[in-house]
Amino acid sequence: MNYQPPKILITGAGGFTGQHACVHFSKAGFDVIGVSRKKALTNTGINTEYCDLTDNNQVEKLIEKVNPQYLLHLAGKNHVGQAWIDPINSIEANVMSTAYLINAIRQKNLSCRIVVAGSALQCNPATLSQVTNPYSLSKTLQILIAQSWAVLYNMNIVIAKPANIIGPGLSNGVCSIFAKHITDIEESKSERTLEVNNVKAQRDFIDVRDVVSAYEILLLKGEANEIYEIGSENSRSLEEIINIFKSLSAVNFEIESKFTLVEPQVKINPHKLMKLGWEPTISLEESLNDILNFYRSNIK
Repeated sequence: MNYQPPKILITGAGGFTGQHACVHFSKAGFDVIGVSRKKALTNTGINTEYCDLTDNNQVEKLIEKVNPQYLLHLAGKNHVGQAWIDPINSIEANVMSTAYLINAIRQKNLSCRIVVAGSALQCNPATLSQVTNPYSLSKTLQILIAQSWAVLYNMNIVIAKPANIIGPGLSNGVCSIFAKHITDIEESKSERTLEVNNVKAQRDFIDVRDVVSAYEILLLKGEANEIYEIGSENSRSLEEIINIFKSLSAVNFEIESKFTLVEPQVKINPHKLMKLGWEPTISLEESLNDILNFYRSNIK
């Protein structure tokens, strides 16, 4: 009998992390089906299924057609500022898409292993007073839905809680914003000033390639209804990030810090994940250099 590679459905496949995930799992020998709302995937060998994950009928048809053995759910809205403006949109994209996906798999009685990608800003539902913005609320509700289905219907759902994901590729993350501006300065397309809300703000940064390798380990070894944190375990200030960027570029620029944004510091503890055999392999400096080089090669 011919070998059939395991079939994995990756939502949000056209996004920053999704594109890296499609490449990673394809190289790892999976039959990758990427889900996109409307954008065609450019990765060679990646099959694309178009689906609006906030439409239950479309989701049910998707699961019926693909019949996946693994599901990596990355799709959703991940912009805090936009969530303040339109909180319902974030709730639909993050909460309802998750509910529709895992319920469609339940209805099909599939023995499908699922990893739902949460966020460092998700909170324990028992302590909703820690919710600081509508995006945090949407991710908290998303994880509550996933964990509830795991318990109520005995589904194999694992929760990932990644830190701030960085790395080469188009991203709205702060490191990509910095890198894009610096490459504009290098090309004399921008003023030599980098505006930052709060240079003292600290975050745990982890490269996207390390994150998708963690997702593979969780799909293969993670325990159902467990939350696994993914990060470097080291918080770095935005000032440190900018100084590393300065060391990687020949241009000089000023920093204008407004101190208008106060961020809660989130501690990420990846020890549970490390017990499964994962560890980060890409240093912060290497990741930031790769981001700069990505924008340098794409700006021309």
